[in-house]
Amino acid sequence: MHSRFVQRIRRRYAAELALLSPGLPTRETLESTFEALSTRGHALGAALRILRQLVLERLAQLDCEQQAPLAGVTGAVTLLAEFALDRACVHALSELSAVHGTPLAPDGRPAQLWVIGMGKLGARELNVSSDIDLIYVYDHNGETPGVDGRGRISHQEFFAKAVKNIFALVGDTTEHGFVFRVDLALRPNGNSGPPVVSLDALEEYFLVQGREWERFAWLKSRVVAPRSAVEDRSAQALRGVVLPFVFRRYLDYGVFDSLRVLHRQIREHAARRSAGRPERANDVKLSRGGIREIEFVVQLLQVVRGGQFPELRTRPTLQALQRVAAAGLMPQATAESLARAYEFLRRVEHRIQYLDDQQTHVLPMGCNADEDDGDLAWIAHTMGYADCCPFLHELDSHREFVAQEFDKLLGGQEECKACVGPKGSRAAPDLESLLEQMPPQLRERIGRWCGHPRVMALREDARHRLSRLIARTGQWLLEGRVGEQAAVRMADWLEPLLRRESYLALLLERPNVHERLLRLLGAAKWPARYLLRHPGVIDELASEALFSERFTPAEFEQDLEDRRRALCRTGEDDDEALLNLLRRAHHAEVFRTLARDIEGRLTVEQVADDLSALADAVLRVTTRWCWDRLKSRHRETPRFAIIGYGKLGGKELGYGSDLDIVFVFEDEDERAQEVYAAFVRKLINWLTTKTAEGDLYEIDTALRPNGSSGLLVTTFSAYENYQQGRGSNTAWTWEHQAMTRARFVMGEPALAQRFDGVREAVITAPRDHDALKQQIVAMRQRVRAAHPVKAGCFDVKHSEGGMVDAEFAVQYLVLAHSGAHRELVPNLGNIALLQRAEAAGLLPATVGQRAAAAYRELRRIQHGARLNEEPTQVAPESLTAEREAIQKLWTAVFG
Repeated sequence: MHSRFVQRIRRRYAAELALLSPGLPTRETLESTFEALSTRGHALGAALRILRQLVLERLAQLDCEQQAPLAGVTGAVTLLAEFALDRACVHALSELSAVHGTPLAPDGRPAQLWVIGMGKLGARELNVSSDIDLIYVYDHNGETPGVDGRGRISHQEFFAKAVKNIFALVGDTTEHGFVFRVDLALRPNGNSGPPVVSLDALEEYFLVQGREWERFAWLKSRVVAPRSAVEDRSAQALRGVVLPFVFRRYLDYGVFDSLRVLHRQIREHAARRSAGRPERANDVKLSRGGIREIEFVVQLLQVVRGGQFPELRTRPTLQALQRVAAAGLMPQATAESLARAYEFLRRVEHRIQYLDDQQTHVLPMGCNADEDDGDLAWIAHTMGYADCCPFLHELDSHREFVAQEFDKLLGGQEECKACVGPKGSRAAPDLESLLEQMPPQLRERIGRWCGHPRVMALREDARHRLSRLIARTGQWLLEGRVGEQAAVRMADWLEPLLRRESYLALLLERPNVHERLLRLLGAAKWPARYLLRHPGVIDELASEALFSERFTPAEFEQDLEDRRRALCRTGEDDDEALLNLLRRAHHAEVFRTLARDIEGRLTVEQVADDLSALADAVLRVTTRWCWDRLKSRHRETPRFAIIGYGKLGGKELGYGSDLDIVFVFEDEDERAQEVYAAFVRKLINWLTTKTAEGDLYEIDTALRPNGSSGLLVTTFSAYENYQQGRGSNTAWTWEHQAMTRARFVMGEPALAQRFDGVREAVITAPRDHDALKQQIVAMRQRVRAAHPVKAGCFDVKHSEGGMVDAEFAVQYLVLAHSGAHRELVPNLGNIALLQRAEAAGLLPATVGQRAAAAYRELRRIQHGARLNEEPTQVAPESLTAEREAIQKLWTAVFG
């Protein structure tokens, strides 16, 4: 073995090497080896140090000679750290308790000291010559009881003494070396802060003084000792303090600048260290394209979105890369290339450290033995290369790829110091200086911000962002890339959100999002209103695949289940968290559909299909989650179904449509009626409650048997009897009209078959055609009377020759003729049914086709008017052909 460190171990500890069982060290083999060393008379500190030597000798052998997997090596070093800290912690607390008494919490339990591993220790990624970044926290303040009336000290003093003793056992250098170098610089207030803090003090520090870079440090934090606190889960209390600090509830693009500054400082420090020392320039961790840049890329995406997407919250870098790719935040190929680079660089880092057990990441210089004792050649050989050249070529290739991805994410080249404002932002023009270049309407709108209290209250870096954003918008206006109306609407949208600085950061960091937002706002008015209610959805505009994809229900539901599981792992899956999870996912998906709609990528029918499929998916997920949380549930899966009517049933939902729903069940349990009634109330509450994230849908259950006077949920048998006129309590004709558009949305599969049978029986039942006509015409007149139209105007929905006329005509055709013409039974929508009715000879030639085309055009006009918040009443002459086509349909059907 070329490693000088390994050679020293083999000389010094030849008699002890056999104590460590073959293979990668495990917790059990560490325990048995430690006990064997103790039996030989070694004190705790000495036994831990010798154990480290044996472990590292084993890892060097397995890694360099047998190509052990990276995770096996880093996992073993992490286990060693956890084992050593646990032994040291237990020993230190035991000794101090014998002198001062055991510190107690208010409820009489022993107060807890938690050893928090940061960075690679927290992520179980320790390298073979790593230091360990620790923070010590105790859970309760107070005073120890003392022993025999003496030795009473504060908990702060007690645990400070414990920390000092732990450091001596683990970090002091003795004749056997050290166990781990210990670094406490990440603790609150850094090296000027106390060595241990209470949980309350940590929470206050986060709220008052916590800095952005510390959020990245705490991202990988984990209680690593004592083991008892991990196993009994008492350390979980720490999560409630750490998670809100690391992950914000909103998309947090403000961290980009913070990470830029931190990265620049690291690069500048590395440059200073290597000045005049060219051998230090080739640092596989800190130099351009190094390990740190991979970690920054991953952590940045996690911190920005981890508050809203809990499935991204994971500590190990390689696992986080896969989750980031699975969430669509990075191409899968990029994630795989970064993972390969990370593994390669970490394995090189280990070989550098095996040489002399130094905490260094600098590659040796030269390939000749007389230049660096052959160190570089040995590294290349143990990495699987014949000599240095192919190894260095592979190294450069990985680092160049990493550097390019890092620069792509964080905005490219470094900026000169003379051109930066606060915290590294580019110098920005004053708002007033931008006004003279703006067109009149925008000049007047932005001019109101000069001296505006909201703008003046912004931090200086946020004002810089705002000015740069407006300057970029003005430049695009001059270039003709965006219109003035879009810019004015963006200002209207942005003003109420100025205090939420993350949106300024997002638009500034993502020019493509900024431009897409302007296009969206310029195309119609309603998107601006939706964005004001749900501003976080603008991040969806960052997706390159946004306009090429369609809504996929299975992926939507899987993402929600993944997020729920992530919340469950951290104990955050209360009702409010899940309500907000559902709402964020729903709002984001509605916005994606809206963006594709505005860009002309979807037809009106496709928009309705996607919004209807989204509603179905939300109902399925919400039903599952509500049933799981129903205290009175009596079975694993409910024997329950949701039947959709109206626009939901006909798959014609628009933006903001409510859901016409009927709830049914079929369950013989004696408690069933009570259980399902409670379930439906909970389900409606989950769908309609307004939280901080808004609501999902308004629910209308008026079409249930007996309407608003009927039961909220009925047995399927009662529903069936009501619809088919069995007994004295039967459905009205207008309810049968509604049945033509009804469909089974979700629930027990057996009930789906039964519903289809009931629907078919109802709509194909023999009827008196003249009586049916009279009833439907009478209903149409009542609807028209309830929606008066201004004289001289044509309402695309309610006027004669409008959409409702076509819908009533289709309902008549289905109820009157589907018994003889089964092709009218399927719930295919008005356009397809009109075409089928003509093909069946139920309408004169061309009447059905022309009415179908007219109906499609009226839907398109109605859709566009609603998007632009314009009235749906227009001049009659503008739609003469469409109006006449539907009037001919009405005449052909009703005379």
